[in-house]
Amino acid sequence: MQEEMRNQPENAQEQTTGSHTPPKHPFFVFTINTVLGLVVLAGLIILYVLFFTQKKPQVEIPMALRSTGGKSLSVVYMNLDTLNLKYEFIKNLRKDLEGTVNKLQSELKKEEESLQKDGADFQQKVQSNAISEDKAKQIYEILMQRQQALVEKKDRYTQMMANQQITMNQTLTDTLTSFLKRYNKTWRFDYIMGFKSEGEILIANDTLDITRNVLDAINKEYKERKR
Repeated sequence: MQEEMRNQPENAQEQTTGSHTPPKHPFFVFTINTVLGLVVLAGLIILYVLFFTQKKPQVEIPMALRSTGGKSLSVVYMNLDTLNLKYEFIKNLRKDLEGTVNKLQSELKKEEESLQKDGADFQQKVQSNAISEDKAKQIYEILMQRQQALVEKKDRYTQMMANQQITMNQTLTDTLTSFLKRYNKTWRFDYIMGFKSEGEILIANDTLDITRNVLDAINKEYKERKR
């Protein structure tokens, strides 16, 4: 009996020391990995929400660069120096203006030469005592009046020609603008700019130059209008 009692603690001890912790269920390991994966996935989702759904700053495009209808902005130019030389309407206006200027200058020149001649004759008569003092005063006053009238006529003609030049330039501007509006109904350019030497535009791409095409069309229209 005592031997059995002695053997029992030993057996119990063997059972206690010899027993092993029951193995963990495989589901436990799977659950930990899954949780870790979900944590990483949640972090990625947060980053996605913060980064990709954040409102991006809008880039403002200047109104001058916005094109209508989604098409590219089209800009061309005309060489105004060439237009001034080869547009028939301008050539005729310039010819008329030069004719008027020459006529007025010729008139003023004749009056000036006549005044100088009469002034020289008067001086000669005074020096030779060929006329009386009263007569000399009378002639002198007449010569001064003629000289003043000639100065006023020069000023009047100068202003008249300046006004005619302004009128001519305005006529040219109106005529060209009116033509280009009709011309652009076909081509629909966004801008038709003017280029000239010593102007504000320093460099221009030759491929954008429509001067020749415009000249041909505007001269044709002008000749047909004159018929």
